[in-house]
Amino acid sequence: MDMVNVTIDGRKLQVPKSATVLTAAKAGGITVPSLCYHPELRPEGACRVCLVEVEGAKTLVASCVYPVNEGMVVHTNTPAVREARKTVVELLLANHPQDCLSCQRNTNCELQTMAADLGIRKVRFDGVKKNLPLDNNNPSLVRDQNKCILCGRCIKACSDRQGVDVYSFANRGFDTTVTPAFNVGLELAPCTFCGQCASVCPTAAIVEKDDTQAVWDAISDPTKHVIVQTAPATRVALGEALGMNSGFVVTGKMVASLRRIGFNKVFDTDFTADLTILEEGTELIGRLQNGGTLPMITSCSPGWVNFIELKYPDLLPHLSTAKSPQQMFGALSKTYYAEKTGIDPMDIVSVSIMPCTAKKAEAVRPEFSTHGLQDVDFVLTTRELARMIKEAGIDFATITEEDYDAPFGISTGAGVIFGSSGGVMEAALRTVAEVLTGKELESIDFKEIRGLAGIKEAAVPIGDLTVKIAVANTLANARIMMEKIRSGEADYHFIEIMACPGGC
Repeated sequence: MDMVNVTIDGRKLQVPKSATVLTAAKAGGITVPSLCYHPELRPEGACRVCLVEVEGAKTLVASCVYPVNEGMVVHTNTPAVREARKTVVELLLANHPQDCLSCQRNTNCELQTMAADLGIRKVRFDGVKKNLPLDNNNPSLVRDQNKCILCGRCIKACSDRQGVDVYSFANRGFDTTVTPAFNVGLELAPCTFCGQCASVCPTAAIVEKDDTQAVWDAISDPTKHVIVQTAPATRVALGEALGMNSGFVVTGKMVASLRRIGFNKVFDTDFTADLTILEEGTELIGRLQNGGTLPMITSCSPGWVNFIELKYPDLLPHLSTAKSPQQMFGALSKTYYAEKTGIDPMDIVSVSIMPCTAKKAEAVRPEFSTHGLQDVDFVLTTRELARMIKEAGIDFATITEEDYDAPFGISTGAGVIFGSSGGVMEAALRTVAEVLTGKELESIDFKEIRGLAGIKEAAVPIGDLTVKIAVANTLANARIMMEKIRSGEADYHFIEIMACPGGC
């Protein structure tokens, strides 16, 4: 890798020639504030908060898009730089709603944090507040254009990362907005509700629809038996949302917190992830042996299912007929569980904790109901659960760990890896291998499909058969796979697709 020498705030650094001033500064332990920049998205230099001085340049430059060169000298903390940054943020605040204390992103808003870090105590400018209607007529997301700072992150996430192209800039000047075509709501746009736009939004312009009050109401109703399932991805993400270091598994603390909140039973979605694996594995065997539609594609990612329905309806026969683990659990909760416990399904409230906003849309699909009752009543994201834990006054760091309830708290390691890219494929292959060979596997690892690459391919020998497989994550990569199938280039037997980068 070609390297160049730069000096930033008096610190001599050697950085890759492809670096920008912002990434070079970060590598050297120097923080340059930014709003529109996101490390996983294409930089654009739109917000101008990351301005720095470069010796020899006529004006301040946007560090997120300004490339380094040999011998460059950069200053990130001069009076001119500090004043420029504060002015930009004050101008944003002048047009921004001042409801921070009651905002869903309070204490978790990049604009709010930026203002505090820059020492802004007073806004010198009188702006004009927008009064645009909320876009909340869908089950997953709420858009408040009054809180949009026009950073463009959602556009890049939706177009570049996902290839769905829901959002674009409309109008000019102060009237500029980020909107779907023809300014329709998301329920009428070709939106998959994957939530990638909400995950990168720096403010509350796009957030998950909050269902916490409805869940509190159900818990408070003495006539209701409220049960909850938790997805495997939440056991790590929840700790981060509650201020713990990233990477810690907090399963036991999460279970204990859910009981403290008031749920009657706490179950593990891994139980039905195992059922999904068995269903998909046996379905694949059936297609291989009986001439079914190939390649078979996984169906557990609701954002992906929405995508194929919207963009490639002609390829729906390739989709597995298996429900997702969330919906399998929901069906069991209103049938098997109700029968075994003697509780009227009308009195059971089934809640799921998921890392995914598309799960909210999946839960309300009319086909996922039994005797007129939705199999899953409410879906909460990890962020919503974190808010409930705080609201309940639970000290998450010190709470004693507890175990899931039986019988839906038992699972295999295959269920645990379900949420990572390649996990469903690996788990299903274990089932397929044992069924086809009739022998217990000596090694259960299929390492060829692990990792975070956008598309992974492999040929796996199982008995006398070589199974050709592919794994894709993000909808942009899903589109590549679908075009291959349409054109006849795809000679796979089995494809796993997850809507989000890296899986769940």
